[in-house]
Amino acid sequence: MSGQEIFLIIIVALLLFGAEKLPDIAKTLGKGMRDFKKATDDIRRELEDSTQDIRKDITDITDSVRSDVTEFQNKVNKDINEVSGSIKNDMNDVTSDVRQQMYDTDKSIQTDVNEINSNLHGDASTVNANGPEVSNEVNSDNQADKTTLNKNTSEVSNGYYKEVND
Repeated sequence: MSGQEIFLIIIVALLLFGAEKLPDIAKTLGKGMRDFKKATDDIRRELEDSTQDIRKDITDITDSVRSDVTEFQNKVNKDINEVSGSIKNDMNDVTSDVRQQMYDTDKSIQTDVNEINSNLHGDASTVNANGPEVSNEVNSDNQADKTTLNKNTSEVSNGYYKEVND
């Protein structure tokens, strides 16, 4: 409200009620406003008090649910860590056994290749004594055998053969 509107209301009240009754009206009006404000404050306080119990209950419930969820999450994480650790250990056991078998197989093949290679060199010296044409034939056969053996050895040592003897 602006100042002009308030001034107009005061003049109308003076004309209607007169100057003598105006203080009583103001006093009654002030008392009524004070009672109204007190009543609204009481209602507000009562609502806050009654909702405070509800808010406390809700807070207790959310805290309980939060702790239950955290506890469950910790149990699940613990179980996951145990299972994954067990799987890792099992995989390490299996892979170490397979690696050992591959290593043993590779060593066995290397030994066989070296033995065959030394036998081939021994055959070539015997053939050289029998004549040049036989020697050339044996040397070319030996060279083909060496190439095949070297290729197979290289493939095994490079991991191309996946089969491992039990």
